[in-house]
Amino acid sequence: MNIDVCLEMILTDLPYERRIEETADAGFKLVEFWFHDATFGGPTAGTPKDAAAIRQACGANGVGVNNMVVNAPDGSVGGAPVNADDFGRYIDRLHEAIEFCRAVDCHKAITCAGNIVPGLTREQMRANLEKAYARAAEIAADEDFVLLLEPLNTHVDHPGYYLDSSSEGSEIVRAIGSPSFRLLFDIYHMQIMEGNIIANIERSIDIIGHFHAAGVPGRHELMNGELDYRQIVGRIDALGYTGAFGLEYSPLMPDADSLRATKAYLQSR
Repeated sequence: MNIDVCLEMILTDLPYERRIEETADAGFKLVEFWFHDATFGGPTAGTPKDAAAIRQACGANGVGVNNMVVNAPDGSVGGAPVNADDFGRYIDRLHEAIEFCRAVDCHKAITCAGNIVPGLTREQMRANLEKAYARAAEIAADEDFVLLLEPLNTHVDHPGYYLDSSSEGSEIVRAIGSPSFRLLFDIYHMQIMEGNIIANIERSIDIIGHFHAAGVPGRHELMNGELDYRQIVGRIDALGYTGAFGLEYSPLMPDADSLRATKAYLQSR
């Protein structure tokens, strides 16, 4: 399995070019980021990412960028597709994100639904989502790009978020019906909301385009928690999944040690 590292939650005291180098040194060949126009941690915190520097660092270290993020979960950055008033803002943001991704040789991005809109029914919000995502999928297809729809947990990390189940996420992806619009199955978030992880993955494996993982509870190393990730990853492999498996966790161990230990743990199955 291709394992990638989200560089927004680990090695955060370093510039992004150094994060890429350290990730490569730990044995990983893929990374992912959040927003193209913001940095998190390090000496450039709060400023836009430098596409040229990222691309150069990736090339020098044999690392690829698997995906980035279009918009914030609550819609504060890039708009909330669940809200019809944000349709234009979200589509504009999507074009910006794809342009940046092209500059770093990345072909996928995560899209979030936004928070529940007061005064709207779930049926109205669902209709808004499907309208926005139908258009987004057309844009992605034209750009040879893939969007990844991410359900999140509302109990711990994202209270008020509309899309908090893989079942509804799968329904939306199937309704859009485009190979350029896939499901991101975040095992950490879905363990909190649904449990029954392997069975839920099996039901949606044909439309899953990416995975995220972290230990539950706490969102730390995968080997520290209630889930046996070795069994989960083994089943994902057996199902024929060939995409990336993203590590999006906050380490308790020293960062470089944590990456090496996590890689060894996943390979010990």
